[in-house]
Amino acid sequence: MPGLLRGVARTAVVAGTATAVSNRVSRRQGNRWAGQQQAQAAPEPQYAEPAGPPRTDTNTKLAQLRELAQLRDSGVLDSAEFELQKSQILNS
Repeated sequence: MPGLLRGVARTAVVAGTATAVSNRVSRRQGNRWAGQQQAQAAPEPQYAEPAGPPRTDTNTKLAQLRELAQLRDSGVLDSAEFELQKSQILNS
């Protein structure tokens, strides 16, 4: 009987040690994986849009310039007003 108790006690010690080591390894791996997931899930930096009004496309600018030229040709705008409006359209 003493040999049986000694064997059971030894098995309990080995099993307890194995369980403690296994739990420690699992926690360490879990922390490592959580760190990797956070690094992968980190959002990329967002860059601000340039200040000022939104840019218009070339076709829109051409249409505005044609309308402006028609107004100048019909006498609604003089040459100074035409140049001012034209520069605003081209710089937008």
